[in-house]
Amino acid sequence: MKNLVKVERARLNLTQAELAEKLEVSRQTIHAIEKNKFNPSVTLAIKMARLFKLSVEELFMIDEES
Repeated sequence: MKNLVKVERARLNLTQAELAEKLEVSRQTIHAIEKNKFNPSVTLAIKMARLFKLSVEELFMIDEES
């Protein structure tokens, strides 16, 4: 699954650590999501989308090739 987390985090001028604190997860979790090594839970995906003022579908896109 592809995502725009890194782009949106940069748009808000947040570090991975700052975003992690806002979402109550570790910085390593944010890093893994941005590198497409970890897909967030539905709850975390919704929290992220709300923070970025996007829909979950706008923030996370299913990679049709996989």
